[in-house]
Amino acid sequence: MFDTPNRPQTFTCHNGDKAPLPFAQAEYDARIADLRIIMARHELDAVLLTSMQTIAYYSGFLYCSFGRPYGLVVTQDICTTVSANIDGGQPWRRAHCDNVIYTDWERNNYWRAVASLVGAGRRVGIEGDHLTLAARAALDSFLNAPELIDIAPDTMRSRMVKSPAEIALICEGARIADIGGHAIRDAIKPGAREIDIAMAGRDAMELEIARSFPDSEIRDSWVWFQSGLNTDGAHNPVTTRAVEHGDILSLNTFPMISAYYTALERTLFLGEPDAESLRIWQANVAAHELGLSLIRPGISCAQVCDEINRLFANAGLLEYRSFGYGHSFGILSHYYGREAGLELREDIDTVLEPGMVVSIEPMLWIPEGTPGAGGYREHDILVVTENGADNITGFLYGPEHNVIG
Repeated sequence: MFDTPNRPQTFTCHNGDKAPLPFAQAEYDARIADLRIIMARHELDAVLLTSMQTIAYYSGFLYCSFGRPYGLVVTQDICTTVSANIDGGQPWRRAHCDNVIYTDWERNNYWRAVASLVGAGRRVGIEGDHLTLAARAALDSFLNAPELIDIAPDTMRSRMVKSPAEIALICEGARIADIGGHAIRDAIKPGAREIDIAMAGRDAMELEIARSFPDSEIRDSWVWFQSGLNTDGAHNPVTTRAVEHGDILSLNTFPMISAYYTALERTLFLGEPDAESLRIWQANVAAHELGLSLIRPGISCAQVCDEINRLFANAGLLEYRSFGYGHSFGILSHYYGREAGLELREDIDTVLEPGMVVSIEPMLWIPEGTPGAGGYREHDILVVTENGADNITGFLYGPEHNVIG
């Protein structure tokens, strides 16, 4: 067995130069300044951020965990990411701030790195929705059981209102989602498999991201293209099912630009829908258009939900509603992120304000064996303005545009 007495527990290595980040230094400086205001309000000596979305928001670095812990420690004086040695110098290059690397020569070197940055702080902010029981025990051991304050709700609220630079990036994402949608629509034909159609959309989006954002990391963009029975769930994975004449189809594109998520979702039919399918589709389109008309500053998420519920109830379809009617956008993905306080649901009272970005995406799920069976969903992205909202999705929706062949 080899001895490890001279192998470091932690070290720094600025390997190469800082890479261009999605936003200017001033943007990150403003975010850290806002975080320090949150710290002062809670009288915190330090914060330890651990989720992918929050570390990316405040540092620019989006980690790939692979079972290893990552962190961002912020005090009134420092801002430092903590990353695993397996990632080399990339975490430093892809962040606006400092970085410390921990090694795996010895168990719990991550916590030793965190402790060295937090110092003697006795009140530490954490993300309560991300700190596991095992991590809490290690934190108490290595940081001498400080008082922990959950600041996840505060950081979530900070992320809800987007800066002009964020909105510009989100608008580009919506444009690229439309490009993916058109590539998918062009690939739909009887006998084509869901996976083949999905790849056409994903490839088109990644090529456009590479063209429009040549300095960004190209990662995580994806497509869910569903057909027939597979349309019943909004997040059902792609399969090798071949589409058939008469199928209901669900087109869903998700370009990812520097951790920022955008989406396009559309109902389509391969061939003319039957009368009941058409009725349900038109009802969902009516709900979608009502939702679009409601988005403005001063209305609450619950109020939007109530209005759309009323429309579905009058159509005898409310029991088939699948989930909430929309959500916030920003640093978000299917495996990280979520600004849960800005979802269009009955139990969310958040009031919309300028700078928020939300979707309208009603979905009806009609079970198999019922006339009109399938999942119907339309999805547009809106930027809330001083006087209303701007719809940044361009791909057309409804039976007039999305019956193919």
